[in-house]
Amino acid sequence: MLKHLLLMLMLLVCSTAVTQNRFEATIKNIENEEPLYGVSVTIDTLSKGAITDMDGFVAITNIPDGKYTIEVRYLGFETQTLTRIFPLTEESNNKIIYLHPAEEELNEVVIQSTRSSRTFQDIPTRIEFIAGEELSEKGNMKPGDIRMLLNESTGIQTQQTSATSYNSSIRIQGLDGKYTQLLRDGLPLYGGYSGGLSLMQIAPLDLKQVEVIKGASSTLYGGGAIAGLVNLISKVPENQPELSLMVNGTSALGLDLSGFYSEKYGKTGTTVFASYNLGTPYDPADNGLTAIPKFERFTLNPKYYIYFNERTDLNVGFNYVTEDRVGGAMDFVKGDSGTGYFERNKTNRLSTQLLGSHRLNEKTSLTIKNSIGFFEREIEIPNYIFAGKQTSSFSEFNISTLQDKAEWIFGGNLWTENFEQQQGDQNQDLSFSNYTLGIFAQNTWDLDKKWTLETGFRTDYQNNYGLFVLPRLSLMYEPSSMLTLRMGGGMGYKSPTVFTEDVERLQFQRVLPINIDNTKAEQSAGFNLDGNYKWLLSNDLSLSTNVLFFYTSINDPLILTRSTDSNYEFIQPEGKIESQGIEVNMRWKYKDLKMFIGYTLADVSQRIHGAVEQYPLVAKHRLNNVLMYEKHESFWIGLEGYYYGPQQLNDGTIGKSYWILGLMTEKKLGEHFSLFLNLENFLDTRQSRFDTIYTGSLNDPNFRDIYAPVDGFVINGGFKIKL
Repeated sequence: MLKHLLLMLMLLVCSTAVTQNRFEATIKNIENEEPLYGVSVTIDTLSKGAITDMDGFVAITNIPDGKYTIEVRYLGFETQTLTRIFPLTEESNNKIIYLHPAEEELNEVVIQSTRSSRTFQDIPTRIEFIAGEELSEKGNMKPGDIRMLLNESTGIQTQQTSATSYNSSIRIQGLDGKYTQLLRDGLPLYGGYSGGLSLMQIAPLDLKQVEVIKGASSTLYGGGAIAGLVNLISKVPENQPELSLMVNGTSALGLDLSGFYSEKYGKTGTTVFASYNLGTPYDPADNGLTAIPKFERFTLNPKYYIYFNERTDLNVGFNYVTEDRVGGAMDFVKGDSGTGYFERNKTNRLSTQLLGSHRLNEKTSLTIKNSIGFFEREIEIPNYIFAGKQTSSFSEFNISTLQDKAEWIFGGNLWTENFEQQQGDQNQDLSFSNYTLGIFAQNTWDLDKKWTLETGFRTDYQNNYGLFVLPRLSLMYEPSSMLTLRMGGGMGYKSPTVFTEDVERLQFQRVLPINIDNTKAEQSAGFNLDGNYKWLLSNDLSLSTNVLFFYTSINDPLILTRSTDSNYEFIQPEGKIESQGIEVNMRWKYKDLKMFIGYTLADVSQRIHGAVEQYPLVAKHRLNNVLMYEKHESFWIGLEGYYYGPQQLNDGTIGKSYWILGLMTEKKLGEHFSLFLNLENFLDTRQSRFDTIYTGSLNDPNFRDIYAPVDGFVINGGFKIKL
């Protein structure tokens, strides 16, 4: 009997020891006390660890006696370090650990396009952003403009509108570029006539982040944001001064020189950006036409910041761009011949920017914005010159107030636009002048810990087309820290304009002005539904997945049509344009390896007088794939592959599908210097290899739609200095 009692006592002692050498905890977010799934809890000296479950619970077993440091790590939160001596007492085990949001990390993804004080995770409106290292990596590939930076995003396509001069526009979810607003710090600097070359004249070195909202975004930004908006956010002076320089050269004999400087001086600060971009005529197809035109561009963008006190600040600046660009027959562009087809674009762009804010009290702020733009452009082709001057302005005030569970934004804005045709056919004068006055209100309301509702309402008065009422709604449901669901919808409109992709392809030749009396604004309705799921499979392996369903309908679309007298005129037949589809984004991360997979299904159709046709120049199926190895602050190398499915062309034919592969790399040498090298499109995918660019002769070409690259395989590389 005594032996049995001794054995039971020994087993009880052993069991107690094992129980004591076990660490248990429940991890929660201190802001809402919600359990956090996928938190990494490790004892590095023992190479032991575990991750929290759906309830935030974690357990680490078989811990030897002794004193150990336990680290609790979770993306977006401050790392917490605990010291425990094992065996633990019952009172010191199975405790609740609260994690605090990491302020510095979250500040990097505060979204400005919604004009809210909320961070990226707390906004019901679905927003995509490019920032930090990702922005720097994409900026290496095309340091002279932002085409590739946008084109490599799921659901966005940059459409080349000229075979010889490289002009391009943005297409979101397959819709024409005229339905997308391009903003700079919330200011519409690239609208109307000035939009034709805008993507080619924006360098990315002074950008802090790029924000994209897909779908109707008219509450805050008015007409034109039917497909969505792209907001380019500039860097601002920080406590530490910055001097960044970039030098880039290409195998096509292109050159990009960019410099950015910023510094804060107590109650003042400044940023200065300057760039010089040079292009050499390039013809990889040897067909006698420039795939890359000859151009020379200079950009200067200084800003001055005044911090009057803790409540009031103001910044003013201007942006100046001048460029001479000519493409066409190689012999003519190089100066070897006085004849041949050519297209010359001379542009001068000057815009001012003013942004000021004043905090009335701890919860209420007043913001004012203003910009004035002057844009001149001359387009010359053989036997024809079109030139014009656009003067535009934008002014806004808004008041935002933050309450316990809600945030309100009220405001009003005024657009003015005046276009004066200076050269061209005097019988087809495209000159016009108009203005739009709008007022808006937006509310973001925390219904409870898991539900957030955002509503918006806007009323615009356009002097030519009347009154527009634009409601919008977004709803976010966050059942756990790993799953977020969003849905939203709204209405929009677009005032008729001659500045479209189709007119750009014609160089404004033989285009009749819009008949205001017989034309009405295009109006739209759309909605989207998306879900985002984050899954931490282990301490080293994680997956983030986002699926978006979208639908947009545009009634009374304005269509450019060739009339019987060989002129082109805008007509508005009964019908609509519909864009619907799916976007899927997956991001895998394993230690230093990252893999991005993006798929877009865009079914865009045109329904006119009961007939249904596929909308031209839209790849119904697209794949974006990137595999990257990255040693933080040291070295990265990436392989990317992009697939474009067949596209319907304007001449009734079907463009062929194709792949584009690229290799990109950067190596940091010390703290301030880095080298980069990119092999862009190393399969040399070119439209001229599997289809024609034009018909007719070089002296009088008839250009076909450009739906694939024309420049082919190009190597670029250089160095960056950041002090």
